[in-house]
Order: sequence, then structure tokens, then C-alpha cells
Amino acid sequence: MALPKSKTSKSRRDKRRTHDRLRVVNVVECPRCHSKKLSHRVCANCGYYAEHEIIIFEEKGKKKEKKEKKETKEVSKEK
Repeated sequence: MALPKSKTSKSRRDKRRTHDRLRVVNVVECPRCHSKKLSHRVCANCGYYAEHEIIIFEEKGKKKEKKEKKETKEVSKEK
């Protein structure tokens, strides 16, 4: 079994633990619907990111589809 050759000092121990802390989450207000959202993410409430609609909501939020997937489904229905 491995044993330490010498005692680890408080300073060395604390330097090792500097990255073990919890990070503060950056929550911002959505400019379109004014709900809370994570920065650099699509708003879960309205589906917009940087004035572009990314997620299309149907029937007041019951179904969510990404814009790309909806377009591919329409192409497959036409065939």
C-alpha cells in the first residue's frame, strides 16, 4: 500500500483544492420574453436565440421541435 513520505502542508493541500469549488451560473434576462435563461443558450420559454427562432412551439408549448427537424419531416411527407 502506498504511503506518503512526508506530511502534505495546508498550503499545498489548499492549492490542490482550488478547482473543486462550485461555479456561479450566469443567468440573464431574455430580451424577447424577459424570462430567466442561461447566457449563450436558446430561451426555453420563447425558443429564440439572438433574434433567430430556433425552436418552434406548437399548441402553447406542448410540442417542441427544432427548426431543422421540422423541415426534414416536411420533405419526407412530400415524397
